[in-house]
Amino acid sequence: MTHALGFTEKDLRRLAGARSFERGLGYLSAVSRLEIGDEAISATVDGTDTYEVQLTEDEDSGLTGWCDCPYGREGNFCKHCVAVGLTVLRQAESVPQQRSAAVSRTRLLDGWLESLTREELLALVREQLADDRDLRRRMELRAAAVGEDTGIVRERILSLLDTRPFARYGYVEYADAHAYGRQAAEAVTALRALTASSRSADAVEVAREAFQALGRTYGEIDDSDGLIGEVATGLAEAHLEACLAARPDPVETAEWLVRCLLDEVNDMADIDLFDYREVLGDPGLARARTLVVAAWRANPKGWAEKHLMERFLKTEGESVDALVEVHAADLAPNGHTHLVIATELEAAGRTGEALQWAERGLQETVSEWGPHDDLVAFLCERYERAHRLADVVAARRNLLRARPSLAAYRHLRTAARAAGTWEGAERADALQVLRAVAQPKNGRGCYGSVLVDALMDDNDLRAAWQAATDGHADQRQWLALADRIRDPQPADALNVYLRWIEPLRKQTGATTYERLAELLLSARACHHALGSEAEFATYLAALRTDQKRKRKLMAILDQHGL
Repeated sequence: MTHALGFTEKDLRRLAGARSFERGLGYLSAVSRLEIGDEAISATVDGTDTYEVQLTEDEDSGLTGWCDCPYGREGNFCKHCVAVGLTVLRQAESVPQQRSAAVSRTRLLDGWLESLTREELLALVREQLADDRDLRRRMELRAAAVGEDTGIVRERILSLLDTRPFARYGYVEYADAHAYGRQAAEAVTALRALTASSRSADAVEVAREAFQALGRTYGEIDDSDGLIGEVATGLAEAHLEACLAARPDPVETAEWLVRCLLDEVNDMADIDLFDYREVLGDPGLARARTLVVAAWRANPKGWAEKHLMERFLKTEGESVDALVEVHAADLAPNGHTHLVIATELEAAGRTGEALQWAERGLQETVSEWGPHDDLVAFLCERYERAHRLADVVAARRNLLRARPSLAAYRHLRTAARAAGTWEGAERADALQVLRAVAQPKNGRGCYGSVLVDALMDDNDLRAAWQAATDGHADQRQWLALADRIRDPQPADALNVYLRWIEPLRKQTGATTYERLAELLLSARACHHALGSEAEFATYLAALRTDQKRKRKLMAILDQHGL
């Protein structure tokens, strides 16, 4: 079914960002070999090098773009994608016809292939196999999978998982990961073919080797899109399918699984030992439990060991005390493990012990960043239920001191107001904490201080202005303050707007121009409140004269009536 374009120039700007979009405008004449299919659009763009671009439309995810330029390899919608998208938009009226033609070509090809005799098809396939080495290797693998020689299958599968042909610098970069992933996926297909051809016992052994081989190199692949992780999951699923068909020795299988689960290679595919319950039976599960308990006792702080112990205890319905023992063997310095224990105890109806563990978490916190937020929230919620408001305030106060933030300030304010202690020493002490950690800014810093945000959140604009004047505000905070005081103090707000207009005069780009127009509108509102519209008109005329070469800026100012 053919369809018109599902994206606009606005979509291209949103995906690429203003900078890449503007640069893409300069590459319209560099687009060649444009091919519009039913769902995908491909083209070549000549830049520093010749780059391949593909745009894909999907009803759920919308427009996506892929390019093999360095910036595109990082997963960005680059200027080359923009150029191809704009080129297509400029011939939008002919897109339905082009897509209809693509569908017709596909149907014509299918019809021609169906008309060929067996001998003609074989000749065509052999011709392609002679010209395409990768295709030949894949076909050889499929042939071996239904044949008798498992050695050939093993060799081919391991070669499909070999990263060396794709690792130009000893590492499979993003641009090459897709091609490697497509090749590696053939290994999963071959393993399933082995199982389907009644050679599941062979598939079990080959799947183990394949999984381990991929695990050894997984850390050397840029798997930003998760394609290789999907291959690893496929290998694990193929192994389970083979085990269910072959029913290998349960004890030996349990030993292999536990070794694998304790190894870092399992990070690439989340194998669950209990998915193998039917394969392992009671003997295999018993052996697995023995190995897991021994591993945990030898290394109680190991993440994999703890996770496996927890899975066994929960799956087999062990007592909560056994779970507490596992977690208590490795307590996090920020109290998060105490919270896990408290949650388990509370779920078991042991609320008193749960509260004790949570309070221990606060007392035993040794992290320089203070206790975990969720631990504090857990305790405060239970203090509130018990009407222990002073304890809620104390917990929130300590968290603000340990990790000052606007959120912590707000929580303390809410708790202290509920306790009736905010408007006095509590607020003054909280602001003093924020003042102590506020670092003076030069007016153009990247980050402002929590102090200014907290004062604005309190609607104490006079104090916030003073803190900003003392050097505790960044650009965002200055402009937010200016917006808040514009009506009562237009002259002060105007000075802020003008200060931040100046650096924008030296910058380019659609986003900058929109921001400049926004600030000019705010400045105009201040002049209107001051009754000095003529002064603003003079200022704006001078700015337009100075910036007249920026035609895009002039157009945006016109759009805003400036």
